[in-house]
Amino acid sequence: MKYELDGIYYDVIINRKNNKNLYVRVKDDKKIYVSCNYFTTKIMIKKVLDDNVSFLSKAISKVSRTKDNDKLFYLGKSYDIIITDVDEVKIIGDKIFAKSRESLNKWYKEETLRIFDLRYVYVFNNFKEDIKSPILKIRNMKTRWGVYNKKNHTITLNSKLIEFDVEKIDYVIVHELSHIIHFNHSKEFWQLVSKYSKNYKRIRKEMRED
Repeated sequence: MKYELDGIYYDVIINRKNNKNLYVRVKDDKKIYVSCNYFTTKIMIKKVLDDNVSFLSKAISKVSRTKDNDKLFYLGKSYDIIITDVDEVKIIGDKIFAKSRESLNKWYKEETLRIFDLRYVYVFNNFKEDIKSPILKIRNMKTRWGVYNKKNHTITLNSKLIEFDVEKIDYVIVHELSHIIHFNHSKEFWQLVSKYSKNYKRIRKEMRED
């Protein structure tokens, strides 16, 4: 049996027993379970469900929130994801609220672009060395936090950097900008990095960078 609620069809699992009463509950699989006696018809069950639409909506919503409640890492902090009825993504305490996974992913991508651009402009403007501003690119990379392409004069940042705090994002930008002057990992290169990221050794260790 199927039951329509807010335009979505849910499976109704009917368990007939020698019950005097009819019981309805929603389990983690988002199915509606009905326990009733052998003489209860599907028409009677539907009427009971119709009479308890408010209860069903709240129960299904609660299951959805619990099921979707995992973690999102953003700027060095961990947030519980709560999928619920909100107009826009909101962060309250250690929780992040979103209307859907799609809206959360869209917000996360936009935040990555916004924050990386802000940090890049900040770090580059603080750089005293005479260098031409490279083109900033962002993509998902498996083994590198950042890459400077000398041929194309571009810096590519790993989109996963958004999980880290600003200090670490800035370090990666400093690292790649320093490669414009020293295209190696020489002593001079690390001296330049340390000029703008004094705690780079600790940061490298925390980021498990080789």
